Amino acid sequence: MFDLGWTELLVIGIVALIVVGPKDLPVLFRNVGRWVGRAKGMAREFSRAMNDAADEAGVSDIQKSFKAASNPLGSAMDSVKDATKDITKGLDPTKYDPESETGKLAAERAEKARKIQAATARSAADRKAREAADALKKAEEYEAALADSTPSAPDASPETDKT
Repeated sequence: MFDLGWTELLVIGIVALIVVGPKDLPVLFRNVGRWVGRAKGMAREFSRAMNDAADEAGVSDIQKSFKAASNPLGSAMDSVKDATKDITKGLDPTKYDPESETGKLAAERAEKARKIQAATARSAADRKAREAADALKKAEEYEAALADSTPSAPDASPETDKT
C-alpha cells in the first residue's frame, strides 16, 4: 500500500522537526503512534469479521473445491491423510486378537526371540566355562613347572675330596 523507504522517512522527520519544532516533536510522534495502532486494530477487527462472515457463508468449502480443481494430486493426498488419521485414531498396536493371523505371527516371532536369547545365553555360558577350564589348566601347569624348578636338598653325607 504505502511504500516508504528510509529516505522518505528521513525527509518526513526533517519536515516534521522544522514545522512542529523539537519541543513538540515527541508529543506528535506519540499521537501518530496511537493513531497507527488504532488503524491497525480496526483493520484487524474488519479482517476478522470478514473471515467470520466468509466461514458462515461456506466460502471455505468453495475454497477447498477450487483447490481440488487446481491441484487434484495434492487434494487426493490431503484426503488420504485425513482418512489415515481417522483410521489410526482407534488403533492400539499393543492390543491384538491372539487368534488372528497377526496374533499368531507375533507369537511365532516372540518364540523365535526367546529361542535366540536362550541359545545366546547357553553359548555365552559355554564360552565362560571353556575360559575357566583353560585358566585352571594353565594354573596347574604353572604350579607343576614351579615344583620342577625348585632345587633339591643336598645329601646328608658329605663327600670329601682327597687329592
